[in-house]
Amino acid sequence: MPEKPLNHVLSGYGTTIFSTMSALAVAHQAINLGQGFPDQDGPEDIRAVAAKALMDGPNQYPPSQGIPELRQAVAAHNARFYGLKIDWQTQVLVTSGATEAVAACLLALLNPGDEVVLFEPMYDCYLPMAQLSGATARAVRLRPPVWELPRAELAAACNDRTRVIVLNSPMNPTGKVFNREELQFIADLAQKHNAIVICDEVYEHLTFDGAQHIPMMTLPGMEGRCVRIGSAGKSFSLTGWKVGYITAPPALADIISKAHQFLTFTTAPNLQKAVAYGLAKDDAYFTGLAAQMQASRDLLGNGLRQIGFDILPCQSTYFIAADYSAFARGGEDDTAFCKRITIEAGVAAVPFSAFSMSAMPGGTGTLPQEKFIRFCFCKQDSVLLEAIARLRRYLGKG
Repeated sequence: MPEKPLNHVLSGYGTTIFSTMSALAVAHQAINLGQGFPDQDGPEDIRAVAAKALMDGPNQYPPSQGIPELRQAVAAHNARFYGLKIDWQTQVLVTSGATEAVAACLLALLNPGDEVVLFEPMYDCYLPMAQLSGATARAVRLRPPVWELPRAELAAACNDRTRVIVLNSPMNPTGKVFNREELQFIADLAQKHNAIVICDEVYEHLTFDGAQHIPMMTLPGMEGRCVRIGSAGKSFSLTGWKVGYITAPPALADIISKAHQFLTFTTAPNLQKAVAYGLAKDDAYFTGLAAQMQASRDLLGNGLRQIGFDILPCQSTYFIAADYSAFARGGEDDTAFCKRITIEAGVAAVPFSAFSMSAMPGGTGTLPQEKFIRFCFCKQDSVLLEAIARLRRYLGKG
């Protein structure tokens, strides 16, 4: 082992909680409702396009920014669903998944000494990538149970050193969809402090109960300071494909593409062709996907509620939050509870503390005291029903 120190940011991170809980689920033959992926592959017609493109070729390096067909499809998607007029040649970039898109954005847009505002609970890649850029992260925690935006705290976290605000809406892990008034408040702060908003919108087509996803890029004055990130993995239940796409004003797209070329450079061409085909599917596909996920949410949520969990509101995503207070043993924290039900009940979930900056290396703040865990519901009905049955037998309620 070399004597010189390794990267001080990455050396502080271990295996993610998602990998840890998934490995524990395998070891104990538990139903994995921790890691967020569907247990059925996406539409057969999209997969058929990918298979044909693989055999027909070409299979060499496509353009770093993405094949024209997909970039054009992303631009058309923006126009069709949100009325955005996007130049596919200067404003669209294809990435190897949304996580790479987030990394490219933060590395491209932040400098040492800059500040970035993150909303808690947060997707776990935001903080380490901000740290690698040399920026200082400031966390603003939303207030449960409806995950209300604390406006005074957010205003206090923003200043003239704020370079970037990262907004995840629809939001993992809370299932919150930010409403127009909340978005406008954030937009006003971004304009006041000349900040850029990175909008992680991978769950854009998975909204429930009439909740409306509004891209911040559509708000007045925000198209020139927003980066919008989408994901084929979430929109087509093909998470293993790792195809993401960025929409941004030309100057931002250009600098982000320079970070992207040094991360993955490009993405498999056959998958890009298939995603371009998928983005052109009719509205019935997208509304049907949301309806299917809402039904799965209701199935799991109702089952957990009958057992004795307190279920928090969920307007979107693959995930539902549950308060396990009724089943906690003494001072049992969320990680210990998740490990216990994985090992003893045979159902894996993820602790909410994993989404707090205070629990991450180099993070600041106080660990939240709520007893929340996250279950994934993008599974077949039979799997969800078996998970409910196992928890009912183990916890002895309902």
